Amino acid sequence: MATGALGIADASNALIVDLYKNLNLERSADSDSIRKAYRKMALKYHPDKNNAGDAFDHFKMVSEAYDILSNQKLRAIYDQYGPDGLKYGVPSREGFEGYSGGYYYHGQPFETFAQFFGSKNPFADFFAVHDEAACSVGNRPNSGKTTAEASASNNSAFPHKFGEKFGGMYGMNSSKNAALNPPKQDPPVAANLDVTLEELYLGSIKKIKIFRKVLTEDGVTTTDVEKILTVEIQKGWKDGTRVTFPREGDQGPNKIPADIVFVIKELPHSRFKREGNDLVFITSMTLGQALLGTIVEVVTLDDRKLQIPINDVVHPEYVKAVSKEGMPISKSTERGKLLLRFHVTFPTFLNADQKKAIKGALQ
Repeated sequence: MATGALGIADASNALIVDLYKNLNLERSADSDSIRKAYRKMALKYHPDKNNAGDAFDHFKMVSEAYDILSNQKLRAIYDQYGPDGLKYGVPSREGFEGYSGGYYYHGQPFETFAQFFGSKNPFADFFAVHDEAACSVGNRPNSGKTTAEASASNNSAFPHKFGEKFGGMYGMNSSKNAALNPPKQDPPVAANLDVTLEELYLGSIKKIKIFRKVLTEDGVTTTDVEKILTVEIQKGWKDGTRVTFPREGDQGPNKIPADIVFVIKELPHSRFKREGNDLVFITSMTLGQALLGTIVEVVTLDDRKLQIPINDVVHPEYVKAVSKEGMPISKSTERGKLLLRFHVTFPTFLNADQKKAIKGALQ
């Protein structure tokens, strides 16, 4: 298992972890204080601003601390059980849902930073505006003045005040940034959805619980929320059918949430095999039944019992087809066929009289 900057998955380090200390917070800190602390510490230790040798390590530590403490459920587990609770899980009890464990930080502090601020490197973005403004001064009537003088005498040289610029950095909400950085949609997030053959035969409803990040009122920071997505399994759907929930992925500044896609995964069945819209049922019979005929009972996917007469001689390639007893055909009132295939068991021994009787019957 991968380990985060705080060593959550490493038992030797787990006992010395103090997430609140890493963000210079008290344990009573509210969610707004946590966001402010992360903003301050992340900007302080961002490697593009801080050249100290241990800056990246601190940057990673505060990112993981924020990842946990900004999630109400993970924070509650950490507060009560410490890092071991996140690693190994905790049992459910009255007033507490429980947690199966297995948390580990993804190890990408720049992704955490980008999700929070809307850019992996806002410093470069800020200084780029300074450079652009300074270069444009030479073409203005007050050319030759310092950048500060030009700004004082002609505010258009710097299109944003300092605070406004960083407001644009955090929220990507300035008109300039909106024009230069139009929102882009994250790639679809796909997951398999296991479905039984009965569910595809009868139709079904699946409810899937997801956790997604949703923007808070400031339009910059996010919080984790739980949501139930309902998938209505239609009769006749096939393996590989894709069900899309548009823009149900994580929200974030200056981005369009990803689509959530569930891919239908048909589970193997104990009695039937699906071939397109047809259902294949394989049964065994004796040589006598193969030659003389028999009745085969088939219990359908909706628990009906079919009594199917076999009057033909069953040879190795013989298939008995029963119309309209296969799978429903999606977006149609038609159904596929039920195909019966046979495994004929031969006797292991025949005495002389039996051989003579069979020989006489076949000649």
